Amino acid sequence: MKIYLVGGAVRDQLLNLPIKDRDWVVVGATKEMLLKQNFQQVGKDFPVFLHPETHEEYALARKERKSGKGYTSFHTNFSSNITLEEDLIRRDLTINAIAQDKFGNYIDPYQGKQDLEYRILRHVSESFIEDPLRVLRTARFAAKLMHLGFRVAKETILLMRKIVKKGELLHLTINRIWRETEKAFTTKNPHVYFQVLHACGGLKLIFPEIYFLYQKELFFTNSFNHLNNFFLLKGLSKISILTQDISIRFAYLFQFFSLNVSDIFDRKFYDKVAASIVKNFCNRLNIPTYIKDVAILSTGFYNFLTLINYQSSKDIVNFFCKIDAWRKPDRIKKFSFLSNFNLLDNTLNKHTLNNIANINLSPGLFLEKSFHILQNICIKSILQQGLKGNQIKYELNRVRIKKLDLWRMKNFKK
Repeated sequence: MKIYLVGGAVRDQLLNLPIKDRDWVVVGATKEMLLKQNFQQVGKDFPVFLHPETHEEYALARKERKSGKGYTSFHTNFSSNITLEEDLIRRDLTINAIAQDKFGNYIDPYQGKQDLEYRILRHVSESFIEDPLRVLRTARFAAKLMHLGFRVAKETILLMRKIVKKGELLHLTINRIWRETEKAFTTKNPHVYFQVLHACGGLKLIFPEIYFLYQKELFFTNSFNHLNNFFLLKGLSKISILTQDISIRFAYLFQFFSLNVSDIFDRKFYDKVAASIVKNFCNRLNIPTYIKDVAILSTGFYNFLTLINYQSSKDIVNFFCKIDAWRKPDRIKKFSFLSNFNLLDNTLNKHTLNNIANINLSPGLFLEKSFHILQNICIKSILQQGLKGNQIKYELNRVRIKKLDLWRMKNFKK
């Protein structure tokens, strides 16, 4: 029995990146041999075991043969005569098909170290096309390693296009799609994930809403500017430098639906049409609530927030109530941050609104200051009036509106 370190741990070690998890492959062993050494099997049919002390994953060397559609229809052979090379050839990319023995020697039958040196993401073998999940994984690795100069090999892109044309992506479960997408959003360059998916034709199949944004030019009123795919994803790249918060990165990308279906000058309080597009997308992929809620709200209130300086105090207080800001004040910080990347703000100020009050504060800063002013209201004095039920809410909002009006009149005179 021989044990080798494999996969991401070897790759990241060679790239001098932090190693998060260590995976091992066991050659020349059987299920019974590992169980006898107190390894704990994970699942009934899959030959993966947890080490009794480290709890790291140890998998029996195996071969796989596709037996149907999707990424789960495989016949697996994990007999003790499977070689290390046979196990490595079933992996997705050459940089993930390098092993290391207990003496520190590298076993690299498919030139993964060379591709690491040349910064290339290349498939190990033609069996790459048997697993549609590899389309998303390759796109995700492109996003993960873009800052090191990695690119996807042309021949690998061609295989990814074959997978897409065969309709294999349609057999992926929503959980696997979101898992890879979520990982992509945690990288330094999540925009690359969508660029690679578009390059192989997968974006249209998996994310038709994003494909729509990517393909179309969205024009502002009076053609002050236009949004194209380069600007859209470039903005996501810039935001990702400044924050690792997935909910903010995700919301930035999706709020542009409001630009396409609405007129910024209609001063609509909440854009139900744009918000419903994002809501349906999030529900379809079962996206976590903390990400979904911010994306839906930022899209629905995108136009309102663009003109936040010019909204009535009543509507601003109503906005705080609608987003549940009193219980979730962190949302104010998130919307304020997103406002710094508002495509319309500078254009509107320059061309149409330069004579309106409050122009000396950016929308994001105005939003934060307004909320801060209203946080200091004493609720105790309202309760002492003997009001009950909705009377308390109405009176509290009346006081909030009055206080915000006074602050604006004092600090933002025309």
